[in-house]
Amino acid sequence: MKYIIKFFINLIPRKYIQLVSHIATKILALFYIGNKVECPVCSHKYRKFLPYGYVTPRENALCPNCLALERHRLMYLFLKDKTNFFTDKIKLLHVAPEYCFIDRFEKLSNIDYVTADLESPLAKVKMDVQNIPFTDNHFDVLFCNHIMEHVDDYVVALSELYRVLKPGGWGIIQSPINEKRTTTYEDKSIISPAEREKHFGQKDHLREFGVDYALQLKKVGFEVVADDFINTLSKETIAKYALLAYDNITIEEIIFVVRK
Repeated sequence: MKYIIKFFINLIPRKYIQLVSHIATKILALFYIGNKVECPVCSHKYRKFLPYGYVTPRENALCPNCLALERHRLMYLFLKDKTNFFTDKIKLLHVAPEYCFIDRFEKLSNIDYVTADLESPLAKVKMDVQNIPFTDNHFDVLFCNHIMEHVDDYVVALSELYRVLKPGGWGIIQSPINEKRTTTYEDKSIISPAEREKHFGQKDHLREFGVDYALQLKKVGFEVVADDFINTLSKETIAKYALLAYDNITIEEIIFVVRK
């Protein structure tokens, strides 16, 4: 199963996958009936989650119902347990909105919810994160996950996010991180998909962030907290929600919270 899923997500452009994948996975869900794992985002239970991954598919990763991955399930629990997200009046910018969150955030009466992306058919606003079409100090909260490794100039993109966030506002900005790298690695001369996968971990990545990721966020003015929220959870909770992308807790499970 994991190699079939890997084949299709590498073959079909992401914008089309976003439109139809939830239909296919709900059919596959029939083969995963059980109660061993639960998705905290949609509350559905399975004997295990679907495998997922562009390069090396991870077992027990993708919720067949809402398409939440490990990082989405962890983020949802973090929002519930450690933020005012579900209670305070918030104007939210969600860049490249994840399918698992869109309908749920739309239904929250306390959220003025703006979704934006350059290509995604799920987003309301067509937008390049390097040129955000909103005024300064416009949003209370922003989410922008797994985007900075794709954009031409991530410093410009981060500067734009900082600009539109209100003073006192906060956000979550996640990116894949190679914890074996001390510093972020990029080389603009590497342009072929095969070479990008070899150097940056995925064919559409333009760089690979290292353990200096928090410093990259701070460059534009953000205060940054690298929250190891997952370490506050019991082993039973981690297993129940299948929160780990790997066997042990790594920097991938750290939540990077930015503030202005």
